Amino acid sequence: MATTEPLGDTYVAALQHDLVDVPKGATLVGVVRRPSGWFRAAVDENRPALGPPPALLDECVRRREALTMRGMCEEGAHNAAWEELDFASRYRTHIDESEAADNAVADLVDRLRSGERLVLVCYENTGKKRCHRTLLRERIEAALSADP
Repeated sequence: MATTEPLGDTYVAALQHDLVDVPKGATLVGVVRRPSGWFRAAVDENRPALGPPPALLDECVRRREALTMRGMCEEGAHNAAWEELDFASRYRTHIDESEAADNAVADLVDRLRSGERLVLVCYENTGKKRCHRTLLRERIEAALSADP
């Protein structure tokens, strides 16, 4: 993440192992539905409403596990399950239709407009795996570009 950007994203292991430079004063915002204790310890706050819906998460895990059992590597199985389940479209629909998610996005946009720096955090290393965090970042950036 470039230090001049008001909105960035990363994954929790990168934070834990100092693999990413976080701008001084940036707020680490978790965007996971089911945070573990060690995840909560790595971020300043978590917004579960911005995580994928539980049914979609569970479906993706089951499909990824089935593909792994058939011999696919973990990353390949994850990405194949993402595509097969139309994860991106379904996540975007969740953001569009969930009042809690809409309110959370609006709050983050307001905070960015007021000058706060935010870094979205979840579990997936987007260098290898598809992740809802990148879709969420696109949504927030589009909202920032719109008239306030």
